[in-house]
Amino acid sequence: MIEFKKIIASFALAACMTGLQAQQTIYLHSDNPQTVWKLKPQAEVNGDGAVLCSTGLDASKWVDAVVPGTAFNSYVVAGLEKDPNFGDNIHQVSREKYDRSFWYRTTFDIPADFTKDLIWLNFNGVNRRADIYMNGVFLGRLDGFMHRGRFDVTRIAKRDAKNVLAVLVHMPDTPLANQGSPTYLSSGGWDWMPYVPGLNSGITDKVFLSNTGKATVRDPWIRTDLPTNARADVSVEMEVKNNSSKKSKFVVRGTILPGDITFEKEVEVEANRFSTLKFDKRYFPQLSIARPQLWWPNGYGEPNLYTCKLEVLADGEVSETKELTFGIKKYTYDWEGGVFHLSINGMRVFVKGANWGMSEYMLRCRGNEYETKIRLHKEMNFNMIRNWLGSVTDEEFYEYCDKYGLMVWDDFWINSNPNLPYDLNVFNNNVVEKIKRVRNHPCIAVWCGDNEAYPEQPIQGWMDVNIKTFDGGDRYFQACSNTGGLSGSGYWGAFDSRYYFLNYPDPSSGGDGKRGWGFRTEIGTAVVPTFESFKKFMPESDWWPRNEMWNKHYFGSNAGNARPDHYVASIDKGYGKAENAEDFCRKAQLVNLESNKAMYEGWLDHIWEDASGIMTWMGQSAYPSMVWQTYDYYYDLTGAYWGCKSACEPLHIYWNPATEEVKVVNTTTQTFDGLTAEAVIYNLDGKPVQRYSQSQLVTSYPNTTARCFVLGLNCERPNLSLGKRVVASSTSTGDPSYVVDGKDDTRWGAKKADNEWIYVDLGSVQPVGGVRLNFEAAYGKSYKIQVSNDAENWMEVYKTSEGREGLEVITFPEVDARYVRMFGIELGWWFGYSLWSFDVLGGTQPSEGLSDVHFIRLTLKDKSGKIVSENNYWRGNDRLDFTALNTLPKAELKTSSKLIRKNGEAEIQAVITLPKSAKGVAFAVHVQAVRTSDGERILPALMNDNYFTLMPGETKNLSITFDENLLQGDKYKLVVTPYNNK
Repeated sequence: MIEFKKIIASFALAACMTGLQAQQTIYLHSDNPQTVWKLKPQAEVNGDGAVLCSTGLDASKWVDAVVPGTAFNSYVVAGLEKDPNFGDNIHQVSREKYDRSFWYRTTFDIPADFTKDLIWLNFNGVNRRADIYMNGVFLGRLDGFMHRGRFDVTRIAKRDAKNVLAVLVHMPDTPLANQGSPTYLSSGGWDWMPYVPGLNSGITDKVFLSNTGKATVRDPWIRTDLPTNARADVSVEMEVKNNSSKKSKFVVRGTILPGDITFEKEVEVEANRFSTLKFDKRYFPQLSIARPQLWWPNGYGEPNLYTCKLEVLADGEVSETKELTFGIKKYTYDWEGGVFHLSINGMRVFVKGANWGMSEYMLRCRGNEYETKIRLHKEMNFNMIRNWLGSVTDEEFYEYCDKYGLMVWDDFWINSNPNLPYDLNVFNNNVVEKIKRVRNHPCIAVWCGDNEAYPEQPIQGWMDVNIKTFDGGDRYFQACSNTGGLSGSGYWGAFDSRYYFLNYPDPSSGGDGKRGWGFRTEIGTAVVPTFESFKKFMPESDWWPRNEMWNKHYFGSNAGNARPDHYVASIDKGYGKAENAEDFCRKAQLVNLESNKAMYEGWLDHIWEDASGIMTWMGQSAYPSMVWQTYDYYYDLTGAYWGCKSACEPLHIYWNPATEEVKVVNTTTQTFDGLTAEAVIYNLDGKPVQRYSQSQLVTSYPNTTARCFVLGLNCERPNLSLGKRVVASSTSTGDPSYVVDGKDDTRWGAKKADNEWIYVDLGSVQPVGGVRLNFEAAYGKSYKIQVSNDAENWMEVYKTSEGREGLEVITFPEVDARYVRMFGIELGWWFGYSLWSFDVLGGTQPSEGLSDVHFIRLTLKDKSGKIVSENNYWRGNDRLDFTALNTLPKAELKTSSKLIRKNGEAEIQAVITLPKSAKGVAFAVHVQAVRTSDGERILPALMNDNYFTLMPGETKNLSITFDENLLQGDKYKLVVTPYNNK
């Protein structure tokens, strides 16, 4: 396991405190030198919790435990298991060794400055349940990984001797989904992470001591409303507890910053009881805030945050203090046209986001590492993260989403299985706990009940009521993740760019039957990492060719949804068969970049006409693998990262590869006028082909796409079927050959039945890029287009349930085929399917003056001539063949750089130039900073660009920013490698 470091030191939070508790807090974590946790299986321990709390117990031979963390990870850190990331090591681990209960034990001192009345022992979560003992006393049971424990240990705590804490942790019930919920459901294995021994059981969240007076505050709740964006109404609600044996009066006061807004109220509380206290504008008009600083998602404005300091006073002394961070915002929702839309502060937001499975498959992501991960999402210009299956429970996740303007689509712990958790009451209690714990975070935009299904009753109804009760209905409850105004899930393969623009990408499941892009909560691609990362988890003996070890890292049947065979075929056809693993990973970055960029641009091309949001599966990597990531497990930024970052920029110029249109999309709240959109096409030699250059003045309005011009490229497709042999399943009218005779007054009609078909034999295998169907009144309401090379095994390339009478032109990315079939599924009229013509269209023809592969450079400039968006594509005359890139001459680049250090941050500023004398372009230039002494990559790091293309005479200015500790006192060097220089 690599040691994770934050990107930039100045981004760190002042303290790692759940709920930002401001009272004195002492963490009992294993990284505290004064706290040593030990671990041992229950079956190997004699005695109960009382025995284990004996100060004379010798636990020296127990395993050192990692807290917060899991039992299995403790054994890994202790060196008692091989690196689970490497090869198939994790698959060789004995499950029986860890699939059982474990005792945790530690000793600690009560701090001398704990001078207030009450001492509390706090747990923020265990997986899955735990029995807690301190100094021989049973404190209680925690049940469910969101269940918090706050135990008053004042009377049993020893101030002059060691205190002993013993925790018996039980692993989740199986099967996990959904019987074992609430828990980390993917711990049992998925198509992106292996089964984790022990199912990630352990003390998985923070453990700490705190000290308060007799009055305490529980679950403070800050809500905001916006009558207009010029005024915010804030309310603050909490439960005040009297922890003494007599009725008492307390004073609660609060301060909100910025604005120095103060409020105060006295409350009387019965002994050992709670009293609910609420502050709002009715009695505290200062809570109606003029000109508030609003919280906006990334790209739409600044994610402004406020703090609220709450103090409860007993007998004139501060008894407890809590500090909370919140944002002023208002979410609203609509389903215009049957499509789910999300708005914030009155502005519709086009969602560009990513799914987040596990932060790390063994729960080893902690603290500031969340900043690294979420900052990278922000840098990709995403504005939403889906907390898939509620797999993230750490407070830091929400804190950094607040900070960087990443909205959260927040799931609960149910996955598309028609069953219920074993203990419904425990599940429901954890739902309430989660809502109360995270509801103050402005980032939460949607609550979601079930992944790709509807929760079984009664829990769907309970979720709905809980959200309305404990979140006040401020956010929408979406019961199912892929229906109800949503357009389904998938597909998850890497496709040709045009797939995302043509017709619409079919989901594999879900959706409401409405044809369109819509709001897609899951769609993605396999993403092969760089070779440098590949070597870290793959044994050298398994590098090449692809084998079962690749499958263990999810490039095979274990991740069949990723369509790895199709991914390999894309490389073979597009860039030439790989010679070895290094060549495969190198070419894979081009597939990663191209497919991921097109996926977002395809959705943006239909903004508000149909599309309203898209989230890739997945944004970050939980396990060293070949799928579902943008940056990989080691924080190397793959081609997918750069494709997403480009497509999702708030003001973006792009190319529709299906129609050859150039457009500008604006997903901001601003209008940009006086923009100039330009397009230049370059040949392989790096010289512009002037006849295709275009320029247009553009005004770009908020949340719109504007068409600039059409590239003057040849889009004509020849008719391959004229006069060819035709075979039909049946004939009631005319003859099958009439559909290819070139006449418009002859037709073929089938018998009246749904599943009838007709195919054209082209005579030889040829590139096929579409069909042109002219249906008579007896049309196909539902049909599919299939292709084959033997007329027996058919592959579907198009399907619709919205067929109609008359002419319909259907195009799709080229596929090599001899036979092309229209297969009718459902009749649209009273008679059998009937066609006037069935034209099979070939691929587009080469445009004059262009090399086999050429480059499209788009730029968008503001009034001053400054480039505000640049986009680069490569295009082939054969739209699926880019192998001419392999003929590019070696690019001799010139590189200069310097290192700047400031406040713990290091920045490499580099200038990379392709001389004017170069004989061709420098294509897909990959730049990596490494330490000089050992060649290790300097990661994680922020970069402004990578995999860029330079024409002769062009220069690229690069910035690479990272924590200077990553240099380890060493120097750096830049490895600069164009695709040309294999």
